[in-house]
Amino acid sequence: MENLGYTEPLYILPFDHRATFAQKIFNKNSIADLTSKEHQLITEYKQIIYEGFKKAVQTGIPKENAAILIDEEFGDEIVRNAKEEGYVILLTTEKSGQEEFEFQYNGDFPAHIEKYSPQFVKVLIKYNPKDGEDLKARQLEKLKLVTDFCQVKGYKFLLEVLLIATKEQKESVSSSKEVFDKTMRPDLTVKMIKELQNAGVEPDVWKLEGFDTAEEYKEIIEAARANGRSNVSLVILGRGENEEKVDEWLEVGKSVTGVIGFAVGRTVFWQAISDFRSGTKTREETVSLISENFTNFYRIFTAK
Repeated sequence: MENLGYTEPLYILPFDHRATFAQKIFNKNSIADLTSKEHQLITEYKQIIYEGFKKAVQTGIPKENAAILIDEEFGDEIVRNAKEEGYVILLTTEKSGQEEFEFQYNGDFPAHIEKYSPQFVKVLIKYNPKDGEDLKARQLEKLKLVTDFCQVKGYKFLLEVLLIATKEQKESVSSSKEVFDKTMRPDLTVKMIKELQNAGVEPDVWKLEGFDTAEEYKEIIEAARANGRSNVSLVILGRGENEEKVDEWLEVGKSVTGVIGFAVGRTVFWQAISDFRSGTKTREETVSLISENFTNFYRIFTAK
């Protein structure tokens, strides 16, 4: 546990979304259905988001704490530029749009990480302690591979977990996401963390949905830092929520020791990119809006 964890502030702009762009912008079932032109457009949109990120850094967010979370498929040039310019890079490894965690490149993730040598390796999974044991075992086996690789090679590991309600859990709260979040998700998150730790999965940083109370955040941090994991930390993800909800999560979480930052993506850039695509905003206006939105969350999180 000696080298496990990361405690520096971390303000992440995630735009490693792939299936979301294909489905919601181009109405395609999968990334594989994109035309060459559509693929180029997504690459362009990501360049615009990256420009917005850089402008936010230029106008106030500390460079050493600002980070991009990006994919190789649409972000190769971005990763290379960010590497040259000294930005913190988190590179995703999972195939996009899957219910079960699969590696993007058929398990050959080490070669694709070593290609860029980012500071962080990132994985997104959907995991609920009440999921089937076979599903959990398959995902845990792959996550252990990532843990071992990162520890041997010296990369930091950021694990994003979406805790999706099971059918039975949904029925018990009349399919209310809000009720599930308030009454079940905090306890399930603690159980999830313990299950992954017991399986040898050791992220340096957990990327989790926000919580409504400081006590809930503290319980999550206590679980994440149990048994000598004293430097393991948490960043709050945005989940595509509206700005007001993300503001609430950041306001509550920012004062809790161990909560080192946030990772807010779609809430920052989605409407801006949609407006650019429709022609109602210029490229320059879009870059400025993304910069302003990202900076706003930074100011909320860092305000005393």
